[in-house]
Amino acid sequence: MQSFLLFKPEIEEMLANHQWQELKELLVELPEPDIADLIADVKERSRIVLLRLLPKNVLPEVFAHLDAKLKEDILEALTDEETRLILAGLTPDDRADFLEELPGQAIQKLLTLLTPEDRREALQLLGYPPESVGRLMTPDYVAALPEWTVGQALEHIRLRGMDSETINVIYVINNEWKLVGVMGLRQLILAKPADLVGDIMEDTVISLSALDDREDAVQKIRRYDVVALPVIDPNNVMLGIVTIDDLFDVAEEEVTEDIQKSAAVNPLKTSYREASVWSLYGKRVLWLAGLLGVSIITTGIIAAQEDVLASAIALAFFIPLLTGTGGNTGNQSATLMIRAIATGDIRDRQWVKAVFREIGIGCLLGLTMGVASLLLGIFKGGWHIALIVSLTMVTIVVVSSLLGVVLPLILQRFQVDPAVASNPLIASVMDIIGLVIYFSIAAMVM
Repeated sequence: MQSFLLFKPEIEEMLANHQWQELKELLVELPEPDIADLIADVKERSRIVLLRLLPKNVLPEVFAHLDAKLKEDILEALTDEETRLILAGLTPDDRADFLEELPGQAIQKLLTLLTPEDRREALQLLGYPPESVGRLMTPDYVAALPEWTVGQALEHIRLRGMDSETINVIYVINNEWKLVGVMGLRQLILAKPADLVGDIMEDTVISLSALDDREDAVQKIRRYDVVALPVIDPNNVMLGIVTIDDLFDVAEEEVTEDIQKSAAVNPLKTSYREASVWSLYGKRVLWLAGLLGVSIITTGIIAAQEDVLASAIALAFFIPLLTGTGGNTGNQSATLMIRAIATGDIRDRQWVKAVFREIGIGCLLGLTMGVASLLLGIFKGGWHIALIVSLTMVTIVVVSSLLGVVLPLILQRFQVDPAVASNPLIASVMDIIGLVIYFSIAAMVM
């Protein structure tokens, strides 16, 4: 349970009784994320009170954990000096992330409150494409020269470490600011003071380009099990670093976005709690309207086969069974493939093996479901109906398995997010394909 919930009744009583000193002492004991949750949970008037009770060094940390809309509302209620204090205390990447979500006029207003140095940093980060590594990186890191001794490097860390995003990793650069090596703090501490940095550093450095997609950063952090990655330009000049805490947020956003797309919902720009009714309506109605159009095709196919259905009315009983199984099978394959693509499990030419393997799995599943359908068909309509239903079931399961694995791969090839191959889309497409297969086999057998 979040710790602020334990104190919520006590905090509300302090707010009601204007016990500011006691409330201030209690807030200091809470973690910053819990304070942010508390501020989001209380009434609007109490939020500003709580923020003004926070110590100056804690205020920016709490503000960074708030939702975007809430940040805007709070800044409108604060004075320019209070706003300046919050913005100055945010890390460069958090500051750029917040400014990015604001309208242009609001950005210009807030930029005037920053110092020239902070303003220059913010504009530099905002100049990179949305969802790029450049928007995530921070220029606050610790660097050392290869000709320094370990003692000199440690003294430099003592002087500059407080302003750095992390000191767990020290980057080695030359006089032209080009990245030449990397070393961990543990490695530095255990070395002899007279050793040269260039002798103990690692020459092989995993790095990112500022123009890389932020998902690439997530995959590299996970693959190489590091806490930070350097960001360089095409000339290998060090621009900044991306840290694991920022990429945790990115990973959560990307997974949330994929889940929403898989349910045929356009991704929300804010949290569900903050989204308005009209916003949620707009994100869902377009997909539903599109899928309705696909369903009209399904209805037309059934209407066109009126004569076939009239000659064997038992065929109609199995339509929901066959189309439902096709949709479910396709959803299984698509979900597995989309996740494999997202995690980098399927790369380069590995998709060929994945397609053939899914065909094999589809055949096994199809035979299993076909036998079950054969028994059900005999019970409901006799041998002719059983043969039609069984053959259709085998074919539909194999085709839907193949569609579920191929469609995400095709979308990826055309630079479209594979998550668009959503469960409702796969199900709707398989309804059409399944009915065509069903009535084609029925016509041949009968």
